[in-house]
Amino acid sequence: MEAFAGRYRLIDLVGTGGMGSVWRAWDLRRSAYVAAKVLGQHDAATLLRFVREQSLRIEHPHVVAPHGWAADDDKVVFAMELVRGGSVATLLGDHGPLPESYVAVLVDQLLHGLSAVHAARIVHRDVKPANLLLDATGTGRPHLRLSDFGVAGLLDEPRMTRHSTILGTPGYLAPEQLAGADPDPRQDLYAVGAVTVELLTGERPGIDGKLPELDGNLGEFVRRMTAKNPSDRPESAASAGRLLAATGAVPPPGTDPWIQDPDAPEVFDQLPPLPPDWTPVGPRTRHEQPVPPAVPPPTSAGRSAATSARVVARTPAPVPDGRSATPSMESGATASMRTGAPAPAAMGDVAPAPMDGIAPASAVTDDVAPAPAIRRHGVVGRSGRVLRVVAVGCFVGAVGLLGSAAWLLFR
Repeated sequence: MEAFAGRYRLIDLVGTGGMGSVWRAWDLRRSAYVAAKVLGQHDAATLLRFVREQSLRIEHPHVVAPHGWAADDDKVVFAMELVRGGSVATLLGDHGPLPESYVAVLVDQLLHGLSAVHAARIVHRDVKPANLLLDATGTGRPHLRLSDFGVAGLLDEPRMTRHSTILGTPGYLAPEQLAGADPDPRQDLYAVGAVTVELLTGERPGIDGKLPELDGNLGEFVRRMTAKNPSDRPESAASAGRLLAATGAVPPPGTDPWIQDPDAPEVFDQLPPLPPDWTPVGPRTRHEQPVPPAVPPPTSAGRSAATSARVVARTPAPVPDGRSATPSMESGATASMRTGAPAPAAMGDVAPAPMDGIAPASAVTDDVAPAPAIRRHGVVGRSGRVLRVVAVGCFVGAVGLLGSAAWLLFR
């Protein structure tokens, strides 16, 4: 497949979203696999959000942000790191409610990512399980990545939509967000509280915004995060992280209590197998193709096949099954066995000479001269001709001597 805009070679579809589709792609510039988000049908506002999203450059272990983009005709694409473990929504659908300590680790990592996002004066505005990606860590400690900044808002920047337009996903929106308030980091913190409830109960928040009451270590944390009044919530993601740490629900690094559970959550590679032309390290190269057959050994008479053959023409001959006779490294004998018909000669091949030692004129190149013929009469080769000349010379000399002697005698 031709590379998109000369840089991204789209391989296979891995997901779809509200703004387009996500592909596994090969970045020719980076020589690495990436996730390429291709914008589908769009208007001016959607394209502007797309441009704003690709302009984000937040480098953080728990954030997936674009690192390159390209445009070609009416399509635009931006690339980001490829995360293989699927989303938290997929994990929740496969496993059901998650252990409290496992949820606490995920929420803690999410708050660390949001701290970096808010520090860049960006409000995500669509925090939900589907936008929380996971690395493939098996039953080990999960590694979460916040993704999809398609509806993100910039603080103190002009809004691209009217106040009556609500961006985000119902059930995760703060009350002031539903009322059309300007972007505020505490709106993302409300969504974190709603996500925490869903991960612990397995139930998605209702459109009306009502959340079930929780007990345990995370109960008070959720109540503070989902307070209706923004001023009653933590003032920042860092403050929310300290509130979470105070609950004691986050296990220290190296201690993952859920591993002892036989039904422990497992995050495995969710990507489909690569197509045949691709390997884990990139596109399959020609060096990995089967090795062509070796040159035939010398003939029984002691001469190689090349010396006992005519060089065939370089123009490919037509193939009986309709394929083009392109130059090939395959020998004529091997091709003949595979197709069941005489194989066309390819560039660099040699064709055995017919039994009478004469090849057809059309199968011989113009730059090969035939060997001179040797005529043989009685004595082999030039030796016979030399002997005949010497004999004739001796005969003429003898006749001359006899004539001279007769002339002197009669005189």
